[in-house]
Amino acid sequence: MSQHQFEIRKKKKWPGVVAVVVVIVVAGVAWHLLAKKSDAVTFTDTLKVHFEPAMAGEERIIQYVGQHIAPDYGIKLEAVGLQDPVQADRTVADGQYAATVYQHQWWLKQVVDANKFALTPALPIFQWAFGIYSDRYTSIKDLPEGAEIVVPNDGANQGQALWLLQRIGLIGLDPTVEPRMAQLKDIKTNPHNFKFKELDLLTMPRALNSVDAAIGYVSQFDAGKVPREKGILFPPAPKTFASQLVIGTPYLDDENIVKLKKAFADPRLQQWLKETNDPLVKGVLVPVSAE
Repeated sequence: MSQHQFEIRKKKKWPGVVAVVVVIVVAGVAWHLLAKKSDAVTFTDTLKVHFEPAMAGEERIIQYVGQHIAPDYGIKLEAVGLQDPVQADRTVADGQYAATVYQHQWWLKQVVDANKFALTPALPIFQWAFGIYSDRYTSIKDLPEGAEIVVPNDGANQGQALWLLQRIGLIGLDPTVEPRMAQLKDIKTNPHNFKFKELDLLTMPRALNSVDAAIGYVSQFDAGKVPREKGILFPPAPKTFASQLVIGTPYLDDENIVKLKKAFADPRLQQWLKETNDPLVKGVLVPVSAE
């Protein structure tokens, strides 16, 4: 169409332009309302709580709270397993799940820093037993010069392993680095010339017979059918690595989320963790320590 033709028919074109503008405005308002709606997530009295599927004991904890404690607070719990932990955190941040129980504060910090999720650790609820295992030696003192030791390959759990070795005097870490977030590069003194190998926690049990020692969670060695007798050191689990009930920050004051926090803070949970004979929990997931 030429410019001249456009000018002749200009008045007839205005209704179409107005319609387009109206559509754009309506679409913008609809998007705004949808955005506001997504920000205003409210939870029913049935709350989905995520657990790491490889950690069967976590599901048992949610089930125990759901059966024995949550009804007293007027809520119901549904345990949901999602293999991808980052995706699980995303669903909590988006309000699709009420909470997750699979992570300590140092792992959470790693996830939040990388993904900018709005997540808050509400309270510690249990601790994972952590240990050093060996197929070749029966005591930590027997590890030879130059021993090959496997540590987790993810930052937060590697920090826990190295901090453990520093606490028992086997290595020294850079004092300018937060020890719970330390990496292999932060080892400053290694008097026994240990050689470190990084592996995913889930693959450690299979690699145990090819190295001198491996450091990880009891639950994963249990899952890999490694006898507890292969553990050569089980240090007290420090509170700083306690599992947190992690909740989406915008929903902390939601009525049912408040009830959820109260249910997991109920002292009956810690008492059960102390007394249970459930093989998926006993010696694997322990009560929150004082320090």
